[in-house]
Amino acid sequence: MKIKTVYTYLVLFLLPDLFITAAAQKRITEGKITYDLIINTGEKDPKIADMFDGATSTLYIKGKSSRWELVSSLGKQSIIIDGKTGNATELREYGDSKYMITMTPENWKESNKKYEGTTFSYYEEYKSIQGYNCQKALGKMKDGTEFTVYFTRELIPENKDFQYANKDLPGLAMEYESAIGNLKVIYRVSQISFNVIPAATFDLPKTGFRVLTFEESNKIGN
Repeated sequence: MKIKTVYTYLVLFLLPDLFITAAAQKRITEGKITYDLIINTGEKDPKIADMFDGATSTLYIKGKSSRWELVSSLGKQSIIIDGKTGNATELREYGDSKYMITMTPENWKESNKKYEGTTFSYYEEYKSIQGYNCQKALGKMKDGTEFTVYFTRELIPENKDFQYANKDLPGLAMEYESAIGNLKVIYRVSQISFNVIPAATFDLPKTGFRVLTFEESNKIGN
């Protein structure tokens, strides 16, 4: 059999698998993803966990721009990433205290430096979350901290900076471990929508917030 004939045969043999893989993947350029929070605490007093009872984390995506919100009985925290400039803005709304912290791309990277160099080990363990096939991975940070994540290769975000710890995964994190203070938290996707997200979702408030630079926020105990 000639070399050219062998090459043609291999291409024709592999093409169906390539088309199936491409068809199974969806690049997320716009949409809304809601995560429920599951709080795990070793405290005998459940009051701390109760403060986050019913808390949700919502992610809005439009191109390379994103807005992440954590809403609980304590208040709301948001992080907005401008897809054009790479600048990030954190909004903290707790009672009468409202802060807006502005960050350059370098500041954003600095605020997430503990996640730099995180590596992942992959396991042949799977579960279905909201109809998507999710594979288990174990993340290991530079300081030795480990966390479990289930991700799907079927959804590929346009930009992954909104989930810095999981940005090197080959897909979207559908369930992952994190921490709020001393609480161990599991984020699990409860809803996904690919509807159009209004551009105003990513607008910054013009009044009502005390504006701080990243450096200033660090000085007051960020």
